[in-house]
Amino acid sequence: MTLDPVHFDGIAQLAGRIQSGVDSSDHRDFAGTVWAEFLDPLYVDGSPVLEPLGEQRRRLVDVEDAALMESPFPTQHGLDSGTINPTTFKNGLVIDVAQAAMASVPSELELHRARSVVSTVHSNDATVAVGEDDWTMFDDGFSRGRILQAPRVDRFEQTVVHALALYLAESHHADLQAEVVDDLLILDGPIYPTGLLKWTNQDPTLAEVLVEDERPRDVVQNYVDLVETFVTRDVPLIGFVKSTASKAITRAVRRQHNAPWVNDAAFFEQLLRRTDDDGETETDALTFTNWFVSRCGADRTLSVEGDLDLDLDKELAPEQYEVTFFVIYDPREELLYRVEAPYAFTSDEELREDLTMQMLTDVAARNGPPLAVEKADELARISRQEKRALQQQLEDTFSSGQQREYNDVRWDHVE
Repeated sequence: MTLDPVHFDGIAQLAGRIQSGVDSSDHRDFAGTVWAEFLDPLYVDGSPVLEPLGEQRRRLVDVEDAALMESPFPTQHGLDSGTINPTTFKNGLVIDVAQAAMASVPSELELHRARSVVSTVHSNDATVAVGEDDWTMFDDGFSRGRILQAPRVDRFEQTVVHALALYLAESHHADLQAEVVDDLLILDGPIYPTGLLKWTNQDPTLAEVLVEDERPRDVVQNYVDLVETFVTRDVPLIGFVKSTASKAITRAVRRQHNAPWVNDAAFFEQLLRRTDDDGETETDALTFTNWFVSRCGADRTLSVEGDLDLDLDKELAPEQYEVTFFVIYDPREELLYRVEAPYAFTSDEELREDLTMQMLTDVAARNGPPLAVEKADELARISRQEKRALQQQLEDTFSSGQQREYNDVRWDHVE
């Protein structure tokens, strides 16, 4: 214990000196103004970056009623990818390892056993050969893996190896298992590789790698192909985003007004949170928005407004790939979820409503993400102990220890 009561009191006194000139109710009122006046559509530089699909409205459904609704989709499949996190070794190698898994509701044990594993390696030493090859089978054919050499960069090595491993494993496994999905596939996260697409705004070096190098472009192409596969099979594909840090809408509003929210989630929470006369959150109903077409932030790249040439092969009309989404607010845990789908599916009003109801009944019944997503997350997650064991195994394989820093020593024994 490093903080005594006197320290707590001192910190509280300092915090008390921070004055806010705006009451929280003012933030809520302004959120209502933005909703009513700015989003139909929301413009940036004369182009619509956000516009409603159908009628723009806020809706609610009783939690118990939603939990008891009949599922519009008899079976659901979830897919997730997890990594050991980027690891730097003293011999100059930077490596991340990802595994992707698919889960089903009802369960299919053989499907749950299957994995796609990707090891992405970065080295600035031109003499290093990583043995990059095509996919190889293991675990009696239930799983497959490959090594991918990352593009050489002078900075952001960990960013590059992490994104390529994570998204290549996920997109490959989704494509590999697509035929087993009969009714609905839910990705744990966005429908496109947002971590890669954000490179265009992170740094010129990353933007150049995304545009010029075929390896990240091939990963983006995988997701485009995935959308086409599910459109052809007439099976909807959606993404369930549990923690959205997007600031695209907030930034667009801020160009015109002093938007007070730190990110889009804060804006939607102000918009969807219901309170009683005492200001307490009412928890009897889930609140949610209509669907929107999004062409802002990372969503812009695959929209009709996108101006980044990734030389992607597309078989559908450009608007079919656009990101659409709606937002659910669960007051029981004060959590906000963003549900995404390509416009190819949500352009159909009846299917759009079925997808909405499926997500609402799942969230209401589970008090969290859909069961298919939760199961996929459990399958793909690599525990802290497993990460340490794998990293130690890699040390032995390379005859080189991990490159350590002070924080590694400081936090070694903190769980």
